Amino acid sequence: MSRSEVTSSQEPVGALSADFPDTGELDWRDYFELTKPKVVSLIVFTAVVGMFLATPGMVPLDALVFGTIGIGLSAASGAAFNHVIDQRIDAIMARTASRPLATGSLDRKGAILFASTLTVASVVLLWFMVNPLTAVLSFASMVGYSVVYTVWLKRATPQNIVIGGAAGAMPPVLGWTAVTGDIHPHALLLFLIVFVWTPPHFWALAIHRYRDYARAEIPMLPVTHGLPYTRLQVLLYTALLMIVSLLPFITHMSGWIYLVSAVALGIAFLAYAWRLYVREDDERLPMRTFAYSIWYLAGIFTALLVDHYALPGVALPT
Repeated sequence: MSRSEVTSSQEPVGALSADFPDTGELDWRDYFELTKPKVVSLIVFTAVVGMFLATPGMVPLDALVFGTIGIGLSAASGAAFNHVIDQRIDAIMARTASRPLATGSLDRKGAILFASTLTVASVVLLWFMVNPLTAVLSFASMVGYSVVYTVWLKRATPQNIVIGGAAGAMPPVLGWTAVTGDIHPHALLLFLIVFVWTPPHFWALAIHRYRDYARAEIPMLPVTHGLPYTRLQVLLYTALLMIVSLLPFITHMSGWIYLVSAVALGIAFLAYAWRLYVREDDERLPMRTFAYSIWYLAGIFTALLVDHYALPGVALPT
């Protein structure tokens, strides 16, 4: 799943440094902002749900604690590297102009050291306290987002978010492997849901901010193919997402509680996407669709978790 896009609501903490002297608190807040905490919190949530879905009972405490911290550190390091790599374009785009590196409240060397420290801490913690597979996959996911997507795909193709979405879709798989030490087909279903969710989620924001991307010369879909085409893609991917979201029920991974929730959440998402497609004059709809997409993903994973621990007889028999 890619974070990148929840940062539109972040507070311009870095701008405060122009009015107040440097303090440890301000430095701490700036470094904290580098981690994109709102995005990381959603990433960690999907990873934790993956942990609970991997076992019929309670998640082992060591896997839950160290796995959650390690995956969170890995996601935070990827976010920090993203800030470093995107410093130039962040300063150009209104949505990101208040980020610490863009405003100059933090320097690149400090940000790189911070991101590297998080990376090392994540790998060491996951390798020795969880298992090597989770450590390797977490590191690969971080590299996929901060290097493959941010350095190359983002600047190379309008399908950047589709291809790069694979890195952002890994957290529930990481949560699963943290408990079991292997990759189960059901974990891949969780991956697929987040993977298909990413394009309509991100393109809704890109529609709202397409002028920013054009000014920064980033070939996002609304810039290269126009707004009507992007609106259609949001609608089509949302329809595909609704179909994909039924797979946990179809494969007996989840039961009726999840099915009802997934259908209700999917219909609402589809309604947003449809209105976005037909009502081009409503400038508020892209951000409303983007905001709902976040609630959708949180709702889907909450439904998976509730259904997993539902009373016997509620879930579909296997």
